[in-house]
Amino acid sequence: MASCLPYVGLKAAWMAGSRLGIPDGSPLLDGGTTLLVTNGATLLMDGAVILLALLLTRPWGRRVPAWLLVLPMWVASGLLLPVMTAFPVQMAVRLLGGGGGRPVGEGDAEPFLDPWVFGVVYGGFIIQGLSLGSLFALYAGKRWGRLWQGRLRDLPESPTAPALRATAVAVALAVLLPAVTHLLWATGSAAGLDAGRAASRTSDFYVLESVSLLFVLATALGVLLLAFRRTGRLSLRLPLVLTWAGSAQMACWGGWLTVAGLIGAGDASDRPTTATAVTYAVQMLAGALVMTLGAYFFAERAADSALPATGKAAAPASDSDRVS
Repeated sequence: MASCLPYVGLKAAWMAGSRLGIPDGSPLLDGGTTLLVTNGATLLMDGAVILLALLLTRPWGRRVPAWLLVLPMWVASGLLLPVMTAFPVQMAVRLLGGGGGRPVGEGDAEPFLDPWVFGVVYGGFIIQGLSLGSLFALYAGKRWGRLWQGRLRDLPESPTAPALRATAVAVALAVLLPAVTHLLWATGSAAGLDAGRAASRTSDFYVLESVSLLFVLATALGVLLLAFRRTGRLSLRLPLVLTWAGSAQMACWGGWLTVAGLIGAGDASDRPTTATAVTYAVQMLAGALVMTLGAYFFAERAADSALPATGKAAAPASDSDRVS
């Protein structure tokens, strides 16, 4: 909760008219109503992190419906994970003389924010992500820990297995487009980029694209492992973590960049190209599909864990067994 205060404080100050951390010539000074609404929305988003922290630590948080907690946590993961992974690498690249630029891919020739703002804000995001992730792992372990125990080979046969495999293949094929696109952008190609973004690429841009590629690959790998289970000795937790992190990043970060690109485009030449829009749209759809699959997977696991150890084929229990 304390790590949210710098971001919330800055946003509240900007909404009140302060220019703290905003240099002369910054496009933020001409944001008008759009910027005010954006600042208000992002302030509420960070306020939701405080609410999540309370849900995960107070006794009444155990009574919250699963979807009301898991869905916001999934969204928070998708928005925080790219910052947590890309920002430290970007700083390391700069220290090694790999070039400068704005953190997490926001490189512009015009001054945007004072450098200290990015360190304070993204540093706070990293602490938020680590703390919130730790709290959620502890909470989920106590409430649903039985659902991801064991290895892949321990998963029971399911009547929905063919549908899961078919959907996993569809997801793997769908992510080929964003995977190829991020690979091209990470290796220096400007194909599909608008003129403004292509001209303002820095080392930060290439790091972010490389990280995005890794999340796309993690999604495909996790889904295929869960669907086909060829490596039966593998712990069930690994593919679940891959699918959670990958799908969240794809859907939520792709959506965030799409909205940010549309809001921040000053003229037609700076608006996202068709290739960029399609890439992020496929990303969002694939990530949302994986999240839906995960919901069905855990619902089925919960139903299986509620059955007797002998399974569905067990003989009818006696009256005394039912009572016990």
